Amino acid sequence: MKKYITLILLLLIVTSCNHQQDKTKILQTQIDSLEIKLSKTYKPGFGEFMGNIQIHHAKLWFAGENQNWKLADFEMNEIKENLEGIQKYCSDRTETKSIGMINLSMDSLSNSILKKNKQMFERNYTNLTNSCNSCHQATNHEYNVIVVPKNPPFSNQDFQIKK
Repeated sequence: MKKYITLILLLLIVTSCNHQQDKTKILQTQIDSLEIKLSKTYKPGFGEFMGNIQIHHAKLWFAGENQNWKLADFEMNEIKENLEGIQKYCSDRTETKSIGMINLSMDSLSNSILKKNKQMFERNYTNLTNSCNSCHQATNHEYNVIVVPKNPPFSNQDFQIKK
């Protein structure tokens, strides 16, 4: 009788182990499949982020020039979000390490917007623009020169405050 009980217990253990190995193989196959899918999903590139930053940089100028401080603050936050996106999705790029060069200029410009001071805004906006160009030079992208915009990037946006 002891032999039968031992044999049954042994069969249960072996069956349980095999069942566990089958589950592990199935789960590993699912993990492998998901990793392949994840590696093929769209990830925005450095250029897409920089293009977005350039648009918000231009819109920021016209918001500040019109003393539309709420819009200026919004555009600053859009620039910050794009910079965070670069750090999250483009961490493998060497240029990403240089982005901190503009932090001081960003902080000063944010302070100008908070104070609603147009002259301070203009000075700090120019400093930010120069910081962007310094970063471009430091990362061998000196051919990409950013300037204070002359015309709004979009003709379908009014930058003036509505009263």
